[in-house]
Amino acid sequence: MATLTLGTNATTSLTSLKFTGNMTAADVASIAAAVKNDQNAALPVYPGAFSAQGLLFIPNRGVLNVLPGDYVGVDATTGWPILVSAKAIASGPWTHS
Repeated sequence: MATLTLGTNATTSLTSLKFTGNMTAADVASIAAAVKNDQNAALPVYPGAFSAQGLLFIPNRGVLNVLPGDYVGVDATTGWPILVSAKAIASGPWTHS
């Protein structure tokens, strides 16, 4: 098997939030409410999927620790969460605001 490439159709197609110590509760709730359960045909919201304490719950897969400077993005179509590390966002081919 060979490796593949990955990207987005548009450079700003993901809603995201930079994990810092001064995120508003509304911003955290916005990301948490956008994460959906990909194993359910109706794609319902996955309750409590993101917390201000730095826990990102990946539906049906487990929990990731989000560190300061990391970005948490959510695909608008499927609600799938995406975690990009602070180092990757700073040195990789990522576009963010």
